[in-house]
Amino acid sequence: MKSLEKRIKYVWITYWFIGALILGSIGRAVDSYFIESDFFAGIIVFLTIFVFGLIYSIYRYDVWVYEVRGDSLYLKRGVFTRVQTIVPYARIQHVDTQRSVLERLLNLSTLVVYTAGSRGSDVNIPGLDPIHAEDLQKQLKEKTTEFELGEEDAV
Repeated sequence: MKSLEKRIKYVWITYWFIGALILGSIGRAVDSYFIESDFFAGIIVFLTIFVFGLIYSIYRYDVWVYEVRGDSLYLKRGVFTRVQTIVPYARIQHVDTQRSVLERLLNLSTLVVYTAGSRGSDVNIPGLDPIHAEDLQKQLKEKTTEFELGEEDAV
């Protein structure tokens, strides 16, 4: 089982910070419009959401693991609801890597595995070193090609 790069926590924490800032600003605006008090409601909303997001991001990192198995890609994640996903190579359609602005700043990449099936059946592996993400992309492509050539049963 492999873990994500530790730097992914900073990406997640930054997203929570931005969300807490926006919701804190909304809380401040609502508070000042209806109650006409000082700005403490906005600060309380901001701090509550940000501290929750900080703790959530740390736990999220601790439970996020993946493994390339002989016949499938295995992912285990989730803070409140634990999710274990097994993606058989026969179901993989293609694999991409993507990098958001924050990921580029922290030298990270996300591997996106597109699978056959219903909408939303794609899986992401965030927080990978870009070189490792490309290697993993090639490895999954090779394993998928093996299954397409009929070396293994697709069921």
